[in-house]
Amino acid sequence: METLNSLFGAINGVVWGPLMLILLLGVGIYLQIGLKFMPIRKLGMGFSLLWQGRDAKSTQKSVPEKAGQDGEISPFNALMTALSATIGTGNIAGVATAIALGGPGAVFWMWITALVGMATKFAEAVLAVRYRETDSTGYHVGGPMFYIKNGLGKKWLWLGGLFAFFGAVAAFGIGNTVQSNSVADAMDATFGIPHWLTGVVIMVLAGAVILGGIKRIAKVAGKLVPIMGIAYVVAGILVLIVNASQIGEAFSLIFYYAFNPIAAAGGFAGAAVMAAIRFGVARGIFSNEAGLGSAPIAHAAANTKNPVRQGLIAMLGTFIDTIIVCTITALVILTSTVWQTGEEGASLTALSFDQALPGFGNQIVAIALAIFAFTTILGWSFYGEKCFQFLFGTRSIMLYRVLFVLAIPLGAIAQLGFIWLMADTFNAMMAIPNLIALALLSPVVFKLTKDYFAGKEILAGEELDHDK
Repeated sequence: METLNSLFGAINGVVWGPLMLILLLGVGIYLQIGLKFMPIRKLGMGFSLLWQGRDAKSTQKSVPEKAGQDGEISPFNALMTALSATIGTGNIAGVATAIALGGPGAVFWMWITALVGMATKFAEAVLAVRYRETDSTGYHVGGPMFYIKNGLGKKWLWLGGLFAFFGAVAAFGIGNTVQSNSVADAMDATFGIPHWLTGVVIMVLAGAVILGGIKRIAKVAGKLVPIMGIAYVVAGILVLIVNASQIGEAFSLIFYYAFNPIAAAGGFAGAAVMAAIRFGVARGIFSNEAGLGSAPIAHAAANTKNPVRQGLIAMLGTFIDTIIVCTITALVILTSTVWQTGEEGASLTALSFDQALPGFGNQIVAIALAIFAFTTILGWSFYGEKCFQFLFGTRSIMLYRVLFVLAIPLGAIAQLGFIWLMADTFNAMMAIPNLIALALLSPVVFKLTKDYFAGKEILAGEELDHDK
C-alpha cells in the first residue's frame, strides 16, 4: 500500500502540477479568445435559453417537423444533471481548502478559472451534441470519447478509450466513495449518526434513482439541484447580512493577496502568490469541472438538435457553480475569523457558518453537504456508466449501475486517504485527452458558433434549429 501511495502521489504531483494548470487555463483562454469572449458577452442569452429549455418541447418551436428532435431529457435538466455532479463537496470543502492552503487570494484565481472555464464548458457541450451517437437501445450518448472518435477519426480512438477508462474509474472515487464518506463524517460529527447507517440510507435512495437511468436521474436533479442551490445561497446571504461590516474587507483580502504573499497568522501558515494561483485554479477546476470532460456526457442527452444552444446553456454551469455558489462560501469564510485558526475543509466552512448563526450554522453545512454529495453521486453514476458503456458495450450498463450502488456504503465506512489520492489523479488524467480534443476540434466550435450567430444553418447532422 505504501508503494501504491508513493506511486500515485508522484503521478498526482505531475498531473495536478503547474503544467496541467497551464494546459487547463491555456486551452480555456485560447477558446475564449477564439470565441471573441462570446461566453461572457452572451451570459444573459444563456440564462434566457435555460429558462426556455425547461420544457424540451419549447426548443422545437422553430424547427421544421421533418427535422425532429434528439435526446432524452430537456436542455434545462441536462444542465441540472451536470450541476448535480459539479455542485458538491468542492463548493464547501474545496473552497475552504483553497483558502486554508493558498490564502484569500486563491478565491480570485478561482474566479479567473471560472471565466476561462465558461468557454471550455461551451466548447465541450457543442462538440458533445455535434458528435453524439444513438446506442442500440435508442438512447443518445456522447462526451469526449465520442467527439474524439467521431471528430478526430478512428486513428484517435485510443485517446477516447483512455478518457473512458479514466472516467469509469474516477467515478467510483470522486463521484461515489469520497462523497458518501464526506456525508458520513458530517452526519456523525453533527448528529451522531453511525457511518454505516448513513451509507445504507444513501445506497437505498441513490439506488432507487440510478437504476432508473438518465431520465430518472435528470428528473430528480431537475427538482433537487435548484432547491438545494438556492437554499444554500440564501443561508450564505443570511451569514453575510450578519457579517455585513466585514464584506468590504473580505474583497480587499481577495484582490490584494491574489498578487501578494500573505504572512502566517495564528494557525494559518501563510502562502506565496504561487500557492494562491495553484490552489485557486486546482480547487476551481475540482469544483466546476471545466476541462475534465464530465459535463458534456450529460449535455449529449439533451433534447436539442442545436449544439450551440446547448453550449450556451452548458457554460452557465461554471458560472453558477464557481462565481455564485463558491463565492458565497468564500465570503462566509473570509468574513469570519475562523480561517486563520488552521482549520480547513468542510469543518472550516461549518465553523464559519456557526460563528454567524450559533447553534445551527454547522447543521446547515452538514445538511447542504449531504444533499450536494447525494446529487454528485447521481450525476457521476451517469458519467461513469457512459464511459463503461463506451468500453464494454450497452449490455454492461446494468452491471456498472449495480456495482456503483454497492460501492456507496463501502465508501461511507472506509478510510479513504488512498481512494482520495487515486480519484484525484484519475480525475486530472481525464482532462488530458479532453483538452487535446478541444484544441484540435476548436475550428469546428468556432465555425458552428459563427454560423449560429450569423443565422446560418448549423452543420450538425440535419441541424436546422438556429433561433436567435
